[in-house]
Amino acid sequence: MTDTVFITGVTSGFGYATALRFAKAGWKLILTGRRTERLEKLKAQLSSVPVHIITLDVRDANAVKQAVATLPEEFKSIKTLVNNAGLALAPDLAQKVALEDWHTMIDTNITGLVNVTHALLPSLIATGKGATIINLGSIAGQWPYPGSHVYGASKAFVKQFSYNLRCDLLGTGVRVTDIAPGMAETEFTLVRTGGNQKASDDLYQGTTPLSAEDIGEQIYHIATLPDHINYNRVEIMPVRQAWSAFAVDRDK
Repeated sequence: MTDTVFITGVTSGFGYATALRFAKAGWKLILTGRRTERLEKLKAQLSSVPVHIITLDVRDANAVKQAVATLPEEFKSIKTLVNNAGLALAPDLAQKVALEDWHTMIDTNITGLVNVTHALLPSLIATGKGATIINLGSIAGQWPYPGSHVYGASKAFVKQFSYNLRCDLLGTGVRVTDIAPGMAETEFTLVRTGGNQKASDDLYQGTTPLSAEDIGEQIYHIATLPDHINYNRVEIMPVRQAWSAFAVDRDK
């Protein structure tokens, strides 16, 4: 029987690359995102495998429940969930950021992930051995930096939620991984800066960041590990990215 993967946030970046990677391996795909046109285009592109698309805002718990409850019969048995939908906004200092931007990050990165996970747990537990939940975290969930404020805090939630799920799912066969990328060249910075192409270009100029395809490959690897192996957390950085010294405030 062909395995099925449920991926959120597939209309760009990591989600898009992940969909392509699973399709290449012949999986059935349930693909969700907020941009219907992009979903339809991706479905047409992946015509060699069964694809079910859902225009979905993961922040809407009722919409998530309805989407899962009305899955076509051939897509109801889910082997892997990839909680990819998420975003960063307002890379300014916390004291300069609009409260609504904080709420948007919390609602998407935390509430949305929780909504989808809760809705799909029965199906994943029914699948049992080898079923996998892969949550998209970030190095920002482990390492603080100026302007990360709620974004980093939301990814710290992803990390701890993943660990806690592992405890609760012990004995079910369901695996949980927090995958935490570092610098990666996607639409991430464009979204974070409100569409500032120069800011995005400057961030990646002169270095070698990760690509969306790099992360998609790692997600597929995690989902296809032998059933008895669980990667608790996978932190991935480009070779050309590392940590820096502590900042110190000094008298002028």
